[in-house]
Amino acid sequence: MNIFSEIYGTYFRIAARLLENEVTDEKTVREIVMRDGFRDSVLFLPQKLIPSGEDCGLFRRGVDNMLRRITKKSPVKVLTKLQKMWLKAKLSDPRIRLFLEDDVIEGLMEELADVKPLYRHEHFRLTDRHADHDDYSDEKYIAIFRTALDAVKKRKIVDISFTSAHGKHVSGRFVMLKIEFSPKNGKFRAYCYRLGNDKIKNSGLINIGRIDTITDTGRVFRTPVSMDDYFSSRKCSTPAVIRVTNERNGVERFMLEFAPYEKHTVRDLETGQYTVELWYDEQDETEVLIMLLSFGPVIEILGPEKLREQAKERLMRQYELLWKNEQG
Repeated sequence: MNIFSEIYGTYFRIAARLLENEVTDEKTVREIVMRDGFRDSVLFLPQKLIPSGEDCGLFRRGVDNMLRRITKKSPVKVLTKLQKMWLKAKLSDPRIRLFLEDDVIEGLMEELADVKPLYRHEHFRLTDRHADHDDYSDEKYIAIFRTALDAVKKRKIVDISFTSAHGKHVSGRFVMLKIEFSPKNGKFRAYCYRLGNDKIKNSGLINIGRIDTITDTGRVFRTPVSMDDYFSSRKCSTPAVIRVTNERNGVERFMLEFAPYEKHTVRDLETGQYTVELWYDEQDETEVLIMLLSFGPVIEILGPEKLREQAKERLMRQYELLWKNEQG
């Protein structure tokens, strides 16, 4: 996070990991840099770490050509006061139980007993949020989430039964690829492939809160998976075309709201308006439509016609509801 010091940035963590072992070699240095660094880190960082004319002096080369750290002990990561305050605040988030065991949370709370939290949840008033968010404190939900998270981390194949948004009971064998949290809905959901005879049949999204059972098959999905290919396969064929005006800081708010989405933006220099082509997951169309309507008259949906008609129908229903209430 930007509020924290850069001392715990990527390069610090690479150097710290290398210094965990008293002795290492050049191959290990390059492998860790490639795995934990940025794409271009391997072009210059190993030269800084391996003893040479431009190294940082963290290692000495022995007679056996191995690299030995200059420190007696591995680096100790000291938390700053700000980090402790942030951690204390995060521990009060009910979602923390999805990731940490209760005894770990209790231990951290004891360690941070004298630390004030950086913020309290009552300091924030969130609007435009759904009220039916997941029950993060439910023990069954926690167990399902942890099993799903473990499946994502280890690419485990799992058997899942769940109830779809249309109330249909679905069961099958899946490999879960990624878990995502929707702040607007307050729900976690998993991107996954459905398998048939150990081969990919199709892809989909499953809300964690809709899962009835999830069982580890004890097997691992070993076929390489590209998330770029996955998302490309689910992308709508025709983008939504949106005109965005800068009224009420509309452009900045729109770009922030849709920052994770693929888009192509053109600015009209005469009017100052923007035309945005927006690609989205077809399964998310309703959610995208609700997000667009939340901008009110600041935007206009220019196309495709199907999306424009859906927006029109929703607006008409809202108008009728308001009109009836006024008449009543």
